[in-house]
Amino acid sequence: MLGLLRRSAVRRAAAIGAVALATASLQPVAAHAAPTPIVGGAPAEQGEFPFMVSLSMGCGGSLYKKDVVLTAAHCVDGSGNTTRITATAGVANLGASGAIKVRSTKVVQAPGYNGNGKDWALVKLARPIDLPTLKIATTTRYNRGTFTIAGWGDTAENANTGSVKLLKAKVPFVSDPKCKRHYGGRLIASQEICAGFPRGGVDTCQGDSGGPMFRKDDAGKWIQVGIVSWGDGCARPMVPGVYTEVSTFASAIARAASSL
Repeated sequence: MLGLLRRSAVRRAAAIGAVALATASLQPVAAHAAPTPIVGGAPAEQGEFPFMVSLSMGCGGSLYKKDVVLTAAHCVDGSGNTTRITATAGVANLGASGAIKVRSTKVVQAPGYNGNGKDWALVKLARPIDLPTLKIATTTRYNRGTFTIAGWGDTAENANTGSVKLLKAKVPFVSDPKCKRHYGGRLIASQEICAGFPRGGVDTCQGDSGGPMFRKDDAGKWIQVGIVSWGDGCARPMVPGVYTEVSTFASAIARAASSL
């Protein structure tokens, strides 16, 4: 979760920090090395989650459209044109041959984002990636049950190391009242959703920011319900991970994507 601080918690971007973008006619910093996996996870099979994307600033994402990646607002610093982000897709192992790499052309950060809530952003790609996209939830219907998380982030809190293999894990929904037992007023219940085991041991971590939390819908298809956002440490007992509640922002995301 390291990256931008959010009150006493830390974001789940890689320790290298978020990409720096200037507003209007952006001049972003150079791309960083790709992130390195989820705490308590197991290796994902090649092609198991074809919508997963690794972003070169040290964050994850998902293919919202074939040429648009949905990620976290704290992974970027403003909105505007940029060609300095590279999206890597099509492989579970970032070092494998056959990886699809596409540069960005523009970034849209959630309007009004100030570090608290509204943690979503879109990255427009220079060309479409011919892989399946991940549908997002438009209602709270799927904000329950067990979710899948996946990413290339650290395997332990403050590890700052790991493999380039995509890891996956399952975490159960945690209700707002239970989540607030730890986070109190820091949790923005109308915009965020929590997940994790009371015993800890399984969680997203540094480098997983922006990646999807998803589950199967009633038709048996993957649907995204959360975006990896923040938390206190990684996989601590009684400390759930906090995710952007996608359904809250589904309309805003759709409008932003249509403008790209």
